[in-house]
Amino acid sequence: MSLDLIKKRIDELSSKLHDHNHRYYLKDAPIISDKDFDVLMNELQELENSNPDLAQDNSPTKRVGGGITKNFTTVMHKYPMLSLGNSYSEDDLLDFENRIKKVVEDGPVEYTAELKYDGVAIGLRYEDGVLKQAVTRGDGTQGDDVTTNVRTIKSIPLKLRGDFPKEFEIRGEIFMPKKEFEALNIRKEEAGEALMANPRNTASGTLKMQNSKVVAERKLDCILYHLIGKELPFNTHFGNICQAESWGFKMPTLKNKYIKKCSNLQEVFEFINYWDKNRSNLGFEVDGVVVKVNSYQYQDELGFTAKSPRWAIAYKFETERATTKLLSVDYQVGRTGSVTPVANLEPVQLLGTTVKRASLHNEDFIQGLGLHFEDEVYVEKGGEIIPKVVGVNESVRKSSAEVVLHIKTCPECKNDLVRENGEANYYCVNELGCSPQITGKIQHFASRKAMNIDGLGDETIEQLYSSGLVNNVADLFDLKGEQLLPLERMAEKSVNNLILGLLDCKNISFPRVLFGLGIRFVGQTVAKKLAFAFKNIESLQKATIEELVAVDEIGEVIAESVRAYFEVEEHQNIVQRLIGACLQFKLSQEEESATSEGVLTGKSLVVSGVFQKFSRDELKSLIEKNGGKNASGISKSTAYLVAGDKMGPSKKIKAEKLGVEIITEDDLVSLVS
Repeated sequence: MSLDLIKKRIDELSSKLHDHNHRYYLKDAPIISDKDFDVLMNELQELENSNPDLAQDNSPTKRVGGGITKNFTTVMHKYPMLSLGNSYSEDDLLDFENRIKKVVEDGPVEYTAELKYDGVAIGLRYEDGVLKQAVTRGDGTQGDDVTTNVRTIKSIPLKLRGDFPKEFEIRGEIFMPKKEFEALNIRKEEAGEALMANPRNTASGTLKMQNSKVVAERKLDCILYHLIGKELPFNTHFGNICQAESWGFKMPTLKNKYIKKCSNLQEVFEFINYWDKNRSNLGFEVDGVVVKVNSYQYQDELGFTAKSPRWAIAYKFETERATTKLLSVDYQVGRTGSVTPVANLEPVQLLGTTVKRASLHNEDFIQGLGLHFEDEVYVEKGGEIIPKVVGVNESVRKSSAEVVLHIKTCPECKNDLVRENGEANYYCVNELGCSPQITGKIQHFASRKAMNIDGLGDETIEQLYSSGLVNNVADLFDLKGEQLLPLERMAEKSVNNLILGLLDCKNISFPRVLFGLGIRFVGQTVAKKLAFAFKNIESLQKATIEELVAVDEIGEVIAESVRAYFEVEEHQNIVQRLIGACLQFKLSQEEESATSEGVLTGKSLVVSGVFQKFSRDELKSLIEKNGGKNASGISKSTAYLVAGDKMGPSKKIKAEKLGVEIITEDDLVSLVS
């Protein structure tokens, strides 16, 4: 057979097998027997083995796995994969709607309600209808490329059908069906192996296995629920969800009742109540319902916080509760000196995992429970992940039981603890001599969102501290290879990675370095605002409380914390040593020009509507690059309303009433040019 005929037969077999996979796994309507399917698959496999150059990347034969992945490449998300805010009551959802109405002033808002799948978040990128890449959520900014393993999941199409966009991303949840999880544990029990804890953890572990053949055998499944792209067919979430099913995706649809378009919150509550009662009948785990604003235009207007979209929220079902005994209470000291009580419990099974410890939060929480040692306590999982004590069975309490009293001295350094007015927690103020605070600050400095130092994990930091080599973050930059090599687990390669990781810190921007210092109340967003307001560390160190409070979104609590930090001589010395190590303590020229020379510096703008030449995100980015601030609502302080097509009339009316200048996208470009 000629190569042309072989290629033609490979294409024909691939097309047929993709179609049969779609009918079997998504339509549940096969038209050939398993035996006939295997005959076609074997023929294709033999042709590809004989002609490897003709094998397609997304061939149906890839479904069976077999590839080995030793290291999963880290990939930056084109669009961040943010988490959702949680709600636990109807009142929380009413608050959510009220926040929306403050921004969307043009009439009723339509919602979608859909099941919240308890699995592993995944982003799938398609180009010309072909699966190109599959990336896990990771930290939301970057995740792991697990494409080889995802190709083995038969409900994820390798090749699309119909009229789909040229390029887009679709996100969803990979999970292990209950029956597959039970079958896996039966096999493990028969083999004398440890059982898997729960379907979610099993799906997560399976997705990161090195051998894709084993992944294929685990029979993972996937439901998709979110599309991102510039050429989507509809400007509503619900419309695109329904359309994506025709391209070959397994979607939540009206047919399976996993999603509902709702004209008001009452319809959302009906959906929630229905599935709260019927979720046990599903073949997979769910832990709640996700409520989203349906209109993309309204989604754009609502925007995002640093962690989550303002247009979506997760309603969590009431979680499973277990009863166990309180044995003792430990106290953990964080990097800021905050002391958290933790309950040691008699081990108990909860949602497939063994719970031995649970947070007790603070003194007020303990007193509110009226907690005694050896009490019988009720334990739940907050968000079905983190165990927490939620109540006490006082009817079985022993008369001799001792009351749990919060400690008043630090469990690590024995200094007196302090609880300031308005604070829920006690604090150890011995930050320069309390070991958990010292190592915690170094761990924070080395973390991914701060300096991202390769080779400097928590264990290594503990080792460096206990060996006397490091007592603060500045000491890291005095380390020499000959000091590190004698340490346990520090081979030559590890030492080289650490030294190179420290050298890379010189390229980290000022806002991230400032965040890495670990000043109390100074998170990523605050660090960025302070860095752009004061331009360099010298100006920030000299800033008064009044000057700090004058910065947008910086309140007195943050201002006082920053002022107090720089008044400590040891902190001043650390900063000077870090400057000596060539870390960035001033804005780059590009950052400087974006703030000091930007024509929009100090101005607040609102972007609303649909635009012809730019996306809303591009316009907002243009505003920020020129020193302006993007606001969601119009007020007296708004400098310009950038108006596009389909902008709500209420915004226009409000802008005219307040005397806010209304400009077009072309006007904005001219303004910054």
